[in-house]
Amino acid sequence: MRNLAEKWPAAPDFATAVLNKNGVTVRTLGGLNQLLVSGDLAAWSKASGLAGEGVGAGAVVGGDRYTVRIARDRLLAVGGQPLPIVAGWHADGFAVTVMDAGLHVFEIEGPDLDRLIARGTALDPGHTSRSASILFAGVSVLFYRFGNPNRARLHIDRGLAPYLWEWLEQAQVL
Repeated sequence: MRNLAEKWPAAPDFATAVLNKNGVTVRTLGGLNQLLVSGDLAAWSKASGLAGEGVGAGAVVGGDRYTVRIARDRLLAVGGQPLPIVAGWHADGFAVTVMDAGLHVFEIEGPDLDRLIARGTALDPGHTSRSASILFAGVSVLFYRFGNPNRARLHIDRGLAPYLWEWLEQAQVL
């Protein structure tokens, strides 16, 4: 039987793979705790002690724990350490789902970051939006800046990470 895997490039070893070209560096960021929160975000904020608003696309966030807005009633809570709330339905009106294994995180950094963002999406890199959910390189990602305007994070469904990596390798600004 024909081996159909031969048609596809091998997925990189994301633990060590780094792209560095034309003022932009891309690497995988591992070890983040990610919780998808759906429902009453004010109740979530009160129960977790984290801000319920969340940052949108292009906005700068920092710190060890923060939230990223996905929709009116949905956000992603991200932290370097385990987050202070359990997964499941909460009687206060929100649900929490662990997304650690479901979302791959790329960190992209450098002075030419905005050129790469402009190439991958129709979003104006100089503006922000209320939702971090955007279409980038033809796939849905969560996009925000972390720590400073020249560093961004992209959260993508883990199964699409090899595709996005290949797109980033081929992007003319890299």
